[in-house]
Amino acid sequence: MRDVEKLENSTYDDEAIEFGRKLFSRPCTFVMGAVAISTMPGTELPEICFAGRSNVGKSSLINAMTGQKGLARTSDTPGRTQELNFFRIDDRLSICDLPGYGYARAPKDRVKKWTSLVKSYLRGRPNLRRVLLLIDSRHGIKDSDREIMTMLDDAAVNYQVVLTKTDKPKAAELDVLVEKMTAELKTHVAAHPVLMLTSSEKNRGIAELQAELAQLAATPK
Repeated sequence: MRDVEKLENSTYDDEAIEFGRKLFSRPCTFVMGAVAISTMPGTELPEICFAGRSNVGKSSLINAMTGQKGLARTSDTPGRTQELNFFRIDDRLSICDLPGYGYARAPKDRVKKWTSLVKSYLRGRPNLRRVLLLIDSRHGIKDSDREIMTMLDDAAVNYQVVLTKTDKPKAAELDVLVEKMTAELKTHVAAHPVLMLTSSEKNRGIAELQAELAQLAATPK
């Protein structure tokens, strides 16, 4: 059986972990919610975004990474986030929390509008350094995830898959999922090779993800 904790920690040394911790301990503030490309904030900072199916845990992961429980709004109701919500870590990094996709019960016109906005953002944001594609470890990759992955491949937008809620499946089940997903990711040209395993509730993999993303931040002025 794969040692999940060892997998999470294999790529990052103490210096990288500390660098990531310091970056994400800096003040992080909500900038704005955008409902159109024309109303989005400027592009002077490198940007990462959190994408995924509705209720996959995007807001919870952002809160866990920044150490601010109320920064990004969380809800048990899928489809609540209807805007592109932007946050800023000092003058170092911009974060975008995308509306969730794949929620079948939302009105079709709203789903169409969200989908169009998300796709326009992912294809055309010039300062976007990486998309974090969150996948619920209880369910694995769904067709709606594959649609986004294919779109990102075609647009040559770098993305990294992040498994969420990894405290929920049994260890053996998680091990099988990691093997299957690793194999599938090799078929996608824009996918980052490192699969991240996280749990916001148990604080699993948070330090490693901080270390990974800190490499993309702007150099301090």
